[in-house]
Amino acid sequence: MSVQSAQSGSAMVRGLQERAARALPAERVEEVEGWWLRHAPSCAWWVGTVLPHGGAGTGELMGRVVEAEEFYAGHGTAAWFQITPSACPEELDAVLAKRGYRRESLASLQVAPMARVLEQVPAGSLRVRLENRPTRAWFEVWHAVNGHGGEWDMLGRVERPSAYALAMIGDDVVAVGRAVADTGWAGVFGMATLPQARGRGAARSVLAALSGWAGTHESDRMYLQVERDNIPALRLYERAGFSEICGYHYRTAEG
Repeated sequence: MSVQSAQSGSAMVRGLQERAARALPAERVEEVEGWWLRHAPSCAWWVGTVLPHGGAGTGELMGRVVEAEEFYAGHGTAAWFQITPSACPEELDAVLAKRGYRRESLASLQVAPMARVLEQVPAGSLRVRLENRPTRAWFEVWHAVNGHGGEWDMLGRVERPSAYALAMIGDDVVAVGRAVADTGWAGVFGMATLPQARGRGAARSVLAALSGWAGTHESDRMYLQVERDNIPALRLYERAGFSEICGYHYRTAEG
């Protein structure tokens, strides 16, 4: 791979992670020379991690880390760093390891052409309703599967065009997901299927509906983030046409 190709790939990865941060908006964000310091006490922990995307030389890297630690200490919590190797300073992961930060939660950043996802609509797919804002019915299914409590307020902070998909069996909502359009890309978030509806194509029906919506919002490419140990989700996204462009992980000194 040429230097130019590597740089363009790094820029794309960095841009996607920042789009994801806008789609999962923290309560407070301070940007310090490209590092996003995010505070989100009522949301899932990953919403409030450091996004360390600005360049930093060896001499200034430790100062940036200490500044981030002071930000979180000021909010009464420990710092978590999201480490996407191609988007972060090269030495950051090793610096945090030496500082006692543990490596946690391996994840995968994946992309797919919108048209390819749309092509993967399963035979006999479920009826899917799309809303432009979160509804209680949508949130109740998502909360039943994921169990986090503060995301309702977070959804109200999303500023980009959004779609909330609800897959139906009869009159019952059995699966949900959402997409956020942002400068040519649509990110997929909030995928959840009730146990009794799994294996019936509900999640793929949701993905297909969201991809169709993306196409009407000038987003011909899609992306998502998924835990590396979530094998059923990885298989679902592979069948839907997604492929990994990079892995990433987190570092924390908590616990």
